[in-house]
Amino acid sequence: MFASQSQTNKIPTTMKLTIDDVRSRFQKHFDGSTGSVYAAPGRINIIGEHTDYNDGFVFPGAVSQGVIAELKPNGTRKVRAYAIDLKDYVEFSLDDEKGPTATHFRFVYGVCREMMKLGVPVEGFNTAFAGDVPLGAGMSSSAALESCFAFALNDLFGNNSIDKFTLAKVGQATEHKYIGCNCGIMDQFASIFGKPGHIMRLDCRSLEYQYFNFSPKGYKLVLLNTRVKHGLADSAYNDRRKSCENVAAAICKHHPEVKSLRDANYELLDEVRSEVSKEDALRAHYVIGEKERVMEVSAALEKEDYEEVGKKMYETHDGLSREYEVSCPELDFLVDVARDCGVSGARVMGGGFGGCTINLVSQELYANFIDKARKSYQEKFGKAPVVIDVVIGDGARKLC
Repeated sequence: MFASQSQTNKIPTTMKLTIDDVRSRFQKHFDGSTGSVYAAPGRINIIGEHTDYNDGFVFPGAVSQGVIAELKPNGTRKVRAYAIDLKDYVEFSLDDEKGPTATHFRFVYGVCREMMKLGVPVEGFNTAFAGDVPLGAGMSSSAALESCFAFALNDLFGNNSIDKFTLAKVGQATEHKYIGCNCGIMDQFASIFGKPGHIMRLDCRSLEYQYFNFSPKGYKLVLLNTRVKHGLADSAYNDRRKSCENVAAAICKHHPEVKSLRDANYELLDEVRSEVSKEDALRAHYVIGEKERVMEVSAALEKEDYEEVGKKMYETHDGLSREYEVSCPELDFLVDVARDCGVSGARVMGGGFGGCTINLVSQELYANFIDKARKSYQEKFGKAPVVIDVVIGDGARKLC
């Protein structure tokens, strides 16, 4: 259910999670009563990968899969939480400085603590929650969980006094402080601000954003899940971030106006190659190129030129694989299958090291592509990829 878990060998196909699924479990575990039900989505990202923590631009959209949670105040200082998918239960005090050890409950604990720091008078509550974002797929199941509870606590205890951007930052702070993943803001932003039929270009420095219509006629978005373990907190994700910071700091010594790789270009990178490692320079070269590709995709979307969008997706994958080195043989294989089938665009999506490819494919090629991807991947790796059709959905919200 959540990206930091290790059960990625049990990834299901896309499910249709409902209020009733969660409510029945809530009632069973909490004396038959009912509370308020909230939802928040996972996300896809068309382009702009590993740019968010470099103050760059990203292009996410919310998806139909996500997390649903039912909450009801219980008149104590304790949170009583049941993770439906994992069949796991915990109680913890809101005043406990350490909190639960299980990662899925640390997300809930972290959100509670961060909302309390903002002055929201969070009290004890009962909750049951479930998700249908596939594990380890790079679709930000963790952000969906954080956003769901941040939105819910703001509604239940905060009189909706906390603005949406701050709710997104609550989720980001939870990742940093309680999980150990130094993520950017994109995942939580997409989960909070999602809008059906639209993707969003977010400036991760200014937090300015723009909705772009994304209902491409004649095309489908589909994810192919490699079913390879994807765990950002204990992967090389943080090392990649450090590489970017190293190069930005080297450039800043000569050009103080450069605060991050957002401000850099290839010429400035060339100036400091002798001052940074070859590996760090390679990482920075990818990020600078990705910054440019996001803006090129913006122009292509305004013209509804989806073939150009797809071309840039392939370029991003090549950079992520060869320069940023966050791909893996399974991901590269599926992208090569997409190329061979004439798919308009394909790339690794998310932090990398496993997870999904995102594919922009014309409807006339869709069936053949999926069939070939399934069969050839099965032959090569002994398992079939999970096919996840993407519907761009709504952001965090109260259901009832």
